Amino acid sequence: MAINLSRIYTRSGDKGETSLASGDRVTKDHPRLEAYGTSDELCCLIGRLRTQDARKADQLAEIQDRLFDLGTMLATSPGKEWPGMSKLNSQDSTQLEQWIDEMNLSLEPLKSFVLPGGSLLNADAHIARAVCRRFERLLCSLPSDVPVDKEILTYVNRLSDYLFVLSRWYAKQDHVSEYLWSQRKG
Repeated sequence: MAINLSRIYTRSGDKGETSLASGDRVTKDHPRLEAYGTSDELCCLIGRLRTQDARKADQLAEIQDRLFDLGTMLATSPGKEWPGMSKLNSQDSTQLEQWIDEMNLSLEPLKSFVLPGGSLLNADAHIARAVCRRFERLLCSLPSDVPVDKEILTYVNRLSDYLFVLSRWYAKQDHVSEYLWSQRKG
């Protein structure tokens, strides 16, 4: 897909429809658009984390790129893929697992549920995690005529795990206490 944006507004969506990457037209409230719009929202939140702190900037940049690949996959109708189209593969999820394992080495095992907060980075990583979980729910609820590649589902599931561990890692690295859930008794 060649990107050449010389003009931002096209007026082609003024009546509530938009074009998919594959050229098909759909309404702007189509579940497919809700899904990859949520991916875009998640990418923005990850960009916020990347901007606030450079320690994981390379990883977060890689994740943003993969979210754009994933969005391309979702914005392409079945059977309309093109040669060289960006796609996720199993190594993308494996990379997330490796990063999770590396961060987890410095973390204490959980003995309570943790709540967002303690630092802005911790809270923002939790917001990104929550949006990632919403994205996952949207993917699972897409109608049957919008197939979702299994690599997308695996990646998004693993990404929410990464963001959770990242939130904990930020707290540990920044020497701030994680907020722990205090369960009401009785």
